[in-house]
Amino acid sequence: MRLVGVHVDGRRHVARRDGEDLVVLAPVEDFWADPTASLTAPGQGPRLPSAGTAIAHPVPDGARVLCLGLNYRAHAAEGSFRPPEHPLLFGRWTASLVVDGTPVTAPVDEVGLDWEGEVAAVVGRPLDRVDADTAREAVLGYAAFNDLTARRAQKLTSQWTLGKNAEGSGPMGDLVTADEVGDLRDGLRLQTLVGDEVVQDASTADMLFEVGDVLALVSRTMVLRPGDVLVTGTPEGVGYVRTPPRYLRPGDTVTVRIERVGSVSTPVVAPRPASG
Repeated sequence: MRLVGVHVDGRRHVARRDGEDLVVLAPVEDFWADPTASLTAPGQGPRLPSAGTAIAHPVPDGARVLCLGLNYRAHAAEGSFRPPEHPLLFGRWTASLVVDGTPVTAPVDEVGLDWEGEVAAVVGRPLDRVDADTAREAVLGYAAFNDLTARRAQKLTSQWTLGKNAEGSGPMGDLVTADEVGDLRDGLRLQTLVGDEVVQDASTADMLFEVGDVLALVSRTMVLRPGDVLVTGTPEGVGYVRTPPRYLRPGDTVTVRIERVGSVSTPVVAPRPASG
């Protein structure tokens, strides 16, 4: 099942794709209060044509978006980092999340944005001091994600928050339920393309820290709730380590494509005027 967000009567709802249509399931807050019940109950909302309907991301506004850094050994090596001994976690705000086809621009002080193709896992049940198997089984689904990064801002300090929260810098594809995706440890192919050029090509089997272990670790410090997101890290092939460095510029389109999950594409456009 593929899930998206849609706006109905001024509220954001979760809907499932059904052929060329979208079946509205419930308002976002109601859906994430009990995702299992929402998925098994018949859709109470309208059926909308997917063509012409504005898509939104499906996670709640209060979701915690936790991202893994340096979670592929070759990516750590290309940036001259040691592989971390423990999961390296940083946060995004949901305000940075956008959907397929949403244009993005680099912040004013950046020469461009860097791509980071990743898989996002979305929690479907509360997790409080659980083991890895329980955590893994609680994942509702997975989405293609691009952790678009403002490298200048990221490198100003040892904390990465600023460079990871530029406007529109978290493109997220459809949320595909876990029963259709399977276990990331089995190795799903992850590719990032700039235009038609493949710039990242790796397997999720190469992650240093897998989803269940990370969610279990996090659950020992804070209770994870339905709708919280874990973005699982990017493999080698990012732009800033190249000679010369390469960044996304206006006119580029970057696509993250993940086996059994789908894709998310982002056109890069010229800087927007500053708000007054």
